[in-house]
This record gives sequence, structure tokens and C-alpha cells, in this order.
Amino acid sequence: MKHIEHEKVTEAQIAVHWQEEEYFAPNKEFVAQANMKDPEIYERFALDKFPDCFTEYANLLTWYKKWDKIFDSSDAPCWKWFVGGKINASYNCVDRHIIDNGNKTAFIFVPEIEDEDHKVITYRELYVRVNETAALLRDFAKLGPGDRVTIHMPMSIELPVVMLACARLGIIHSVVFGGFSGKACGERIADSGSKVLITMDGYYRNGTMLDHKIKADEAVEVAEDLGQSVDKVLVWRRYLDSYQSESPMVSGRDFFVEECLKEYRGSIVDPINLDADAPLFLMYTSGTTGKPKGCQHSIGGYLSYVTGTSKYVQDIQLKDVYWCMADIGWITGHSYIVYGPLSLGGTSVMYEGVPTFPDAGRPWRIAERLGVNIFHTAPTTVRMLRKDGPEEPLKYNYKFKHMTTVGEPIEPEVWRWYYDVIGRGEAAVVDTWWQTETGGFLCSTMPAIHSMKPGSAGPAMPGIHPVIYDEDGNVIDEGSGIAGNICIQNPWPGGFQTIWGDRDRFVETYYAKYCKDLNSKDWRDWPYFPGDAAMQAKDGYYRILGRVDDVINVAGHRLGTKELESACMTVDGLAEAAVVPVADELKGKVPDVYVSLQPGMSDSKNLERVVVKAIETEIGKIARPKNVWIVPDMPKTRSGKIMRRVLASISNKDDVGDITTLANPEVVEHIRNMVNS
Repeated sequence: MKHIEHEKVTEAQIAVHWQEEEYFAPNKEFVAQANMKDPEIYERFALDKFPDCFTEYANLLTWYKKWDKIFDSSDAPCWKWFVGGKINASYNCVDRHIIDNGNKTAFIFVPEIEDEDHKVITYRELYVRVNETAALLRDFAKLGPGDRVTIHMPMSIELPVVMLACARLGIIHSVVFGGFSGKACGERIADSGSKVLITMDGYYRNGTMLDHKIKADEAVEVAEDLGQSVDKVLVWRRYLDSYQSESPMVSGRDFFVEECLKEYRGSIVDPINLDADAPLFLMYTSGTTGKPKGCQHSIGGYLSYVTGTSKYVQDIQLKDVYWCMADIGWITGHSYIVYGPLSLGGTSVMYEGVPTFPDAGRPWRIAERLGVNIFHTAPTTVRMLRKDGPEEPLKYNYKFKHMTTVGEPIEPEVWRWYYDVIGRGEAAVVDTWWQTETGGFLCSTMPAIHSMKPGSAGPAMPGIHPVIYDEDGNVIDEGSGIAGNICIQNPWPGGFQTIWGDRDRFVETYYAKYCKDLNSKDWRDWPYFPGDAAMQAKDGYYRILGRVDDVINVAGHRLGTKELESACMTVDGLAEAAVVPVADELKGKVPDVYVSLQPGMSDSKNLERVVVKAIETEIGKIARPKNVWIVPDMPKTRSGKIMRRVLASISNKDDVGDITTLANPEVVEHIRNMVNS
């Protein structure tokens, strides 16, 4: 492919104006103890070492039988890894730790209600519970290898127990985020062909017990309308001595798991020797259009990749207490709460509720009490905690050696607060870029090897070889200051195998755009397109600018919403910023800016002017927003993600659609009245 030079780039390229070039070196104490501090790892994982290099990750696991072939491209782009190998994910996450570390803590579950004691489960206890649950799934639910199970549960110890029980038997689990509606769950049941739904009666959110079982009834009805019958609904109870739902148990369909488990107490279920390229789970991801996509992840490839990245990037060691604040209903929770940490024998903290309940000091009290030293959260949460100022974290005696951000780009100003206040200028920070489809990290600094750079995810992971294309497939050179569409040149083990039941959509969505030959069996002809815009600086670090779909074309200038939001966040007193496109008769699209304030800040026209000035200074007058709306809060999902789709609908006077899954649906009407007044 042709390379384009800087001087030939037109204004139609995505404008990149972040000037952040500050570096922070990891401290010597961290480097000395790190799992990976050998820069030669990048030589071992060079492109000319593909695919053999990934055996370094695979060798971290225990195999019943080693593979006959590392990588198979015969059904391109549905890649197969470690073909002929036999493995079991449950064995690797549980059984193999029993002999030497049976009494070591596997999970610490922290209830949202602070008066409730946290629960500790050791690897030996986890082994017992996983075996008993596997026996129930096999003998009572009549499930076996290749069957699908939908799990619609909140954060609880029972959730990873069920996942690992499924993995033990070769049952493909499909976990649906607990905050999703019954309708969303039912659609996923139908698509996956699940005959069994596993759920819970209720859980806490913001101090209120939510009725969760009621969603199961809707889910079953929706699934049946779509042609998929559900034979059994297995219900865990939040409290053993009470039922937290108003939804009646349906005779012959609904069963309390704890009651059923009495018949299987003490059961031992040998983990099944499974093909390495057999599916481990489905994780549904939704785009702006079309039905959710069931991303199918394999056992051997996926587990190898998340184990390797958990060891080298997260730096998880036996002595650590690791807390990822994500929900297991998302890929982050699968990879970096359950499978990655447990395969290493790590200790993983699970928290039931929202980070600011009952107040913004809650995360730091948890960290102090449990001795957490690795902290993993999303920029959304960092911004939320920043909103309450630096006083809260400074009250508590905790010490993080390592902190992660995940889920979206983090603005340099927010990154600095995270590093200075939360990490106290000592913790190594990794700003990771990846997605549901990739299984694990694609870009990140290696914490003991690279300097940290606010606003940049860092270089590519070992074995990951990105390239940035323009719309026509021309390569954009590093250091050009020009952004384009980031792609990955080569396959990697953590990548998903296909979209469940829809291979054509898989190819069309992720590979067709830049594929050189749709009939080719050569992986070099199939660059993976994740749908994100990015640029690569002269230092090799990648700056992720958000979804290509989020680019706003203003009179021929393509502006990334993420850099607009970053410009807003340079204004003192702002807690959050969200930028959405709004129709304009003259320019086609222009930005609309929504901002929320830190406590003590007042709404004023002057503040609006300051925000506009910041955008003009950081980016240019071409990016001048149509409006700056100062709102009491952003519409958010229960995981804390800002729903920019809702804001865009309000700005464009469109129907906001279904907002039942929002954590704060009441704010939508407030914002709509403000915009329409």
C-alpha cells in the first residue's frame, strides 16, 4: 500500500491537535519487582516471529496435550490457535492452584451496603463450589459441551462460580450485564440458542435493593417470541433466608439454585479435555445499529492471551491484591477479573455497587481495608471521583503500585489527576486500548519498560502490529501528526473467532474494508479493523481518538469527539464533557458540547465562553461548538458510561429511544427541557 506524506494530507483528514508530550518514568521500586522488565520481549514478539512468539503466553498454562499447529488460517479470517491442543479453562483457573495455594484467597466480594461484611473465598473453596455447580448443570440442567447458557447476574461470588462451572464442562456461557433490561437479555438468549437462564433475585445499587428476577420473566417471554424456548430458570438468592423479588417462581421452570445444590454437595466433576479452539464464551457487543453481535472467544487462544497480559501488563503476582472495578458482564470483567487473574493464582476483589455509595470515599476505604495494591478502572469512574475533589482519597492509607485505565481514551488533565492524586505520583499507570472483540489489550505501555505519556495509550502490545490507514487504504506514517483508521496487521490469540451464527457479518464488519483478497488464506491479506480512529506519534505511541463513527465532519474537516472533550477538560471546574454532532444547514454537522461541573462551581454564561475559548485554543475556530450545555449530570448506564447517543438525540430533536437501562433516566427530561427551551 502507498504511503502518504505529511505535506500531501488534506484538511479532510482527522485533525489532531493534542500537544501533550509529557513523560513520566515508572519508579524504581516498581521496576525492581515487575514481572516483565526485559525490553527484548518486543524482539521475541516481532512480526517475523509470528505466530511462534505466542507460545510464550500459551506456556503459562497447563495443557492436557500440547498443540500440533500453533496457528491455522485455512478458514480465514476465522483464525484457529493451538490446533490439536487439549485444555480446560476451569482447571487452569482453579484446580492447578490447589496443591500449593489452596488456602490463598481467590475472590473478595465487597457488598455495596457497607455494614455487611465482605466475603472471602479461597481457591479450595472455589474448587468445591465450582464442582458442585458443574454437577448441577450437568445432571439437573442436562447441559454438556457445546450447549449455551445465558447468565444474567449482578456482581456476586456466584457469577464467576457459574462461569467456571460452565468452562469445566465445555458449556459456552453468555454473560449479560446485570443492568441490561429483560428484553436485551431475551434477545441474547434467542441469538445464542440458550435453553437455560441463570439469574439472581436482587442486588443493591445506590443503597436500593433492585428486583432482578422480574427481568427473567420478560427475558423468557422475549426469547420465546423470537423462537427460543427456555426450559429452566435457575435463581440465586442474594440472601439465603429471604427472596428479594416480587416476581413469583414459576413452577416447573424456576428453581432456587441453593436448594438444588443440596443434592450435589461434595460432588467432584472432572474437567473435560477440550479442543483449544473450541468456544469458551460469547460476549455480546452492541453497535449504534443492528442487533447485538455475539463475539465468540476460544478456550486456548483467549486464555493464553489474557494470562500473558495479566502477568506482564497488570503485573499480577501472588502477593498482590488486585481490584478491577469493572463489571463481569463486560469483557473487562471476563478478562481481568476472572480468567486472567485466576489463571495466575491471583486475588481478585469484586465490588457489588457504585463507587460513590454512600460517598466518594468508598473506593479508598475498600482499598485501605483490603490492602489493594493494583487498581483498575475506567476514565468515566476517574472523572466521577475527580468531581468530588482530591480530599477524599487523601484521607485514606492505601498504596497502589499499579493503576489501569480501560474502556475509552482518558484526557491528559484527568490522567494527571489520576496519577497525582489517586496514585500519589508513585503508581505505574497503564492506559489500555482494546475492545470486546480483541479479548485483551492491544496497546499499552509495559509498566516497567516504558515511560507513561498522558493522552496516549502507548506502544502496541508485544506481538500486536498496528498500521494506520486513510479511507483509501494508504498508510499514514508515524509522526505525521495525521490520524486515520487504526488496524492490526496480524492475528493474535485473544481475538474473537467469529460472530456467533453470522460469519458474513463478522467478515464485513471487521475485515472487508481493507482486505486485499477475500479469497485469500494468507493472514497478511486480512488486516483487522476495530473501527477506531488513531494517530501514531514519532515516539511510536498511539493516541486513540475514539470511534470512527464519532468523528464529526465540519465543512470537510473531520474532528474527533474525544479531542474536543479533552479540550473542554482543560477548563477548571469541569467534571465531565461529552461532545455530539448536531445538524447544521451550512456546515453539515457541528459539535454540541455538554459539560457537568465539580461541586462548588456555578453555572454561568462566562463558563460557556471559557469552554468555547478552550476549544478554539486547543483545536481551532473550525471546532467552535454550536452550543455549550451545562447539565447537572450526564445520562449514564449503570456501569457509569455516558450515553452520548441520548445527548445526540436531544441535540437533534430526535426520539431518545429506550432509556430504561440508564442509572439516572430522570436527567434526560431535564436536559431535553433545557435544550428545547
